[in-house]
Amino acid sequence: MASTFTKEHGLELESPTAPPNLHSTVEDQGLEAFKDVTFGSIAGIIGKVIEYPFDTIKVRLQSQPHPPVFAGPLDCFRQSLLSPEGGLRSLYRGISAPLLGAAVETSSLFFSYRIAQSALQKSIPTLPQVKGEKLPLNALITCGAISGAVTSLLLTPIELVKCKMQYPVSSSNLTTPAPRGSISVIASVFRQHGILGFWRGQFGTLIRETGGSAAWFGSYEGVLIALRRSSPPSTHPSPDHAENATTSPLHHQLLAGASAGIAYNFAFFPADTIKARMQTEELASSSSTLRSTTAATATAGGTSPRTTFWKSGVELWRQQGLKGLYRGCGITVARSAPSSAVIFTLYEGLREWAG
Repeated sequence: MASTFTKEHGLELESPTAPPNLHSTVEDQGLEAFKDVTFGSIAGIIGKVIEYPFDTIKVRLQSQPHPPVFAGPLDCFRQSLLSPEGGLRSLYRGISAPLLGAAVETSSLFFSYRIAQSALQKSIPTLPQVKGEKLPLNALITCGAISGAVTSLLLTPIELVKCKMQYPVSSSNLTTPAPRGSISVIASVFRQHGILGFWRGQFGTLIRETGGSAAWFGSYEGVLIALRRSSPPSTHPSPDHAENATTSPLHHQLLAGASAGIAYNFAFFPADTIKARMQTEELASSSSTLRSTTAATATAGGTSPRTTFWKSGVELWRQQGLKGLYRGCGITVARSAPSSAVIFTLYEGLREWAG
């Protein structure tokens, strides 16, 4: 990527694009892993604080029953601000789990991305083996997909707690007995479904993270390459040099990061919509039961059977069509551009500062 994080013998190695030196010591690898985890966590947490209110609106739009109770993002935002628990408190409800999730997700993505490059480089001798030389774009996209698949296993439990806490608590449209605190939600999930219950919606997360991370890193790398090639000849005298340049201007990093965020969220958004509905279906079912005739049925535990990813997707398509699969996509893409730009730029800046 854009900035360098180590300098040895006059050569510079990029982060997170360039893989680690094939002959580096265990201490060096440990230091790089520490940087990935620490700087990725910081960047992810700051990005999450910026985007969280928009993410709350997205989840509420995705998980609302049929027929929809919100006319759109602005109506959902207005009702959230007017909710009994208070505007900002409602929009930031449940942020503790997402902050942890953002730290885990971003650090895991950057760490797995770098390790995947090293593994791919070792397994395919025809790939560049020189320290600091970037892999081809298609190889970087593959590494992005691998990093997303690994990260999905860590992210699903955190997102399940987040979605359950973001589900709206409202006396007018959606009434739900959802627990308020993250500890209550965790205890409830474990009590009802055991440890495997935390991976409810894993298939949707896997699809979103694998494809989305390939698009995330691929878009970032591709846009940077295109911007370097379009730079004045005095800056990058040859296309080859442009592709392997070790630094990029700040505005290039911001533009590439914003493009990456848009690509990540738009490409596999339906998988995220289905996942969100699966992870909140018990709350929606309980809400519908409370609004129907007998509260005794809810007390007896009368919730609808848990559906599979495929069945949930088919049901959503039958009820709301393509619009339902992309409900909340606009606000998600709008908030992902600045958030992703901040994440990449901050991560790169911390890497460069650390030397």
